[in-house]
Amino acid sequence: MKEKFRNIKLSKFNKDKLELINSIIQEYSNDGYIMTLRQLYYQLVSRDIIPNKQNEYTKISKLLKEGRMAGIIDWEAIEDRLRVPYLPYWNLDPKEAIEDTINQYRLNRQQGQKNYIEVWVEKDALSGVLKTVTEEYHVRLLVNRGYGSVTAIHDAYKRYKREINQNKNIIILYLGDHDPSGVDMIRDISERITEMLEAKEIYNKFNVDSIALTMKQILKYNPPTNPAKLTDPRSKWYIKKYGENSWEVDALDPKTLNNLVSSKIEKNIDMNLFKKMKEQEEIDKEKLVNIAFTL
Repeated sequence: MKEKFRNIKLSKFNKDKLELINSIIQEYSNDGYIMTLRQLYYQLVSRDIIPNKQNEYTKISKLLKEGRMAGIIDWEAIEDRLRVPYLPYWNLDPKEAIEDTINQYRLNRQQGQKNYIEVWVEKDALSGVLKTVTEEYHVRLLVNRGYGSVTAIHDAYKRYKREINQNKNIIILYLGDHDPSGVDMIRDISERITEMLEAKEIYNKFNVDSIALTMKQILKYNPPTNPAKLTDPRSKWYIKKYGENSWEVDALDPKTLNNLVSSKIEKNIDMNLFKKMKEQEEIDKEKLVNIAFTL
């Protein structure tokens, strides 16, 4: 919803830019996505509308704020995924609670699968995009936010140990930046979890699959470049292997990211079994509706 709180004076240049921003936002909205500021910025860069520079990011941030306050940009079109208020779940009455239960009812859609899959992403900004896929296939989504804490790694180990004891293979589908730390995080996750699994001699059923951002994808999609961070202690080996440029996974559009994740998940599960679980959900929902009508 657009809501105006102040009057602003805009140059023709900025008016045109806000009009363009609205068209990009509409593209995302038509596909069911809500953008972050970072994603909007990279769309403007990838379309050669602005250069990939920090001061341009600052300008877009300011212009977007002014555009929203002036009622030009929809307030619901851009989200902040870090500052989300929390309110406990509640209902108006028992009837609404029953209706909620029916609407939310689902089975474990991964039940009976030979592979246990999780999706790990380096940045929280992409969690809202990826949830559409991970919720559909009923796989866990974990935001790593850089190098994971020892607590998060141990929690993952406990999940994987439980699944391996049920004779399942563990697959982490990982998405992160192609920069010194982003690439190194794949090694870090793999080594730290493997160390714990090795102690129980079950490490051979665990694998980390880096599905984005890869050099092959960089050559295919040509995302905007950033200079490799020379202050990063891992920059020397990275520059030696990949050169002085780096790339952010945010630069890939949501459709591309979701297609990457969904195709990888489908390659690693029995789709017939998955579909049967979804069909059973609908049968169970009908039973719940019949029960609700008898109350």
